Amino acid sequence: MFQGDRPATADCHILVVDDTDFNRTLIGALLTEAGFHDIAYAKDGFDALSQIAARTPDLVILDIMMPGMDGFEVCRRLRADHAYADLPVLVQTALSSSDDRNKAFASGTTDLISKPLDRAELLARVRIHLENRVLIRDLQCYRARVEGELAMARSMYDHLLPSPALRASLKDSAGVDLRSHILLSSDMGGNIWGVLPLDGGRFGVFLLDMAGRGVSAALNAFRMHTLIHELAPTLGDRPDAFLAELNDRAVTLLELGEHATVIYGVVDGAAGRFTYAAAAATHPLVIRPDGAALLFGDATGRPVGITAGNRYDACTLPFPPGARLALYSNGVLEALDGGGEDGGDGQAFDRNVAAAVSAAGDDGDAFATLTAALAAALGETPPDDHTLVWIERGRAA
Repeated sequence: MFQGDRPATADCHILVVDDTDFNRTLIGALLTEAGFHDIAYAKDGFDALSQIAARTPDLVILDIMMPGMDGFEVCRRLRADHAYADLPVLVQTALSSSDDRNKAFASGTTDLISKPLDRAELLARVRIHLENRVLIRDLQCYRARVEGELAMARSMYDHLLPSPALRASLKDSAGVDLRSHILLSSDMGGNIWGVLPLDGGRFGVFLLDMAGRGVSAALNAFRMHTLIHELAPTLGDRPDAFLAELNDRAVTLLELGEHATVIYGVVDGAAGRFTYAAAAATHPLVIRPDGAALLFGDATGRPVGITAGNRYDACTLPFPPGARLALYSNGVLEALDGGGEDGGDGQAFDRNVAAAVSAAGDDGDAFATLTAALAAALGETPPDDHTLVWIERGRAA
């Protein structure tokens, strides 16, 4: 709140409005003596509105009883303009009845000071309203900056997701439809996912969820995204080694207390399997064809980025033609688990997924049914990022 040794309020612009020369001079002298140096003067209501339109003050000290346009009308006109909704107006008045004071506040007055003026009261009220004005202005600037940073982070996020061209390429080379449902929270979390094309019609897929929310979590997710792609050429076909190396590098990349849950796996259509390793991620899900029971994988490894030297197990799930593979963030699990229904053990999630698959039928769109249920559970303002990655194999000819 300080600029050098001078309070920020000393630089605030104050407009004194009074039809009496002596009163304007007196108020100006008291303000100047107290350290305020940016003071302007208006002789009536019309002059005041003209000056405010030319340069918005931080505080208006306004006489209520003036010819032509009184202080009541000045306040009403100011409050009718949204640009001046938060402008503090300190009214000086000799009116003493409660009706007159109520009329002043109804017109939009911020505060009242009594005539004849008391120096201590005037300066105390000026300081408190200017301090509030500076605080509000700083908060507005901070909010604008955060919103700008979030907008930039969302734009970066969109550019990092698998492109339509890449998805079309995987459909040709691996025979899969790759779809996703992403719903970002208002302050943005740290979810991100992607694919890594491999040889032989195979490809890697990952889903990462950084701890925390906001710009810092998003930026950490982007850094991890870069690191994942750096590891792909050498370790992309070995999920356990891939995750171990990712963890060791994340320990040096992330600050103390920052970590992520990750699942990384390789889809191998020729072998009909999904081989993966998990770091405290949600359980991968295979929806087998012909109405077979849902098949959940294991996901018990430690989060990446906490301690070096972690090792992860390579696990395998069958992924035959006609099957669907779902990877999902913890936010999706919580949303479809009824907010902790059945003790939060995932039973409600299982039922919701099974119901979506059953409702869609063999020839329907289970992904659309499931995402509709997810949207209904979350509403318009989810508390966290929600990511669902859906990989569907075509049926054998």
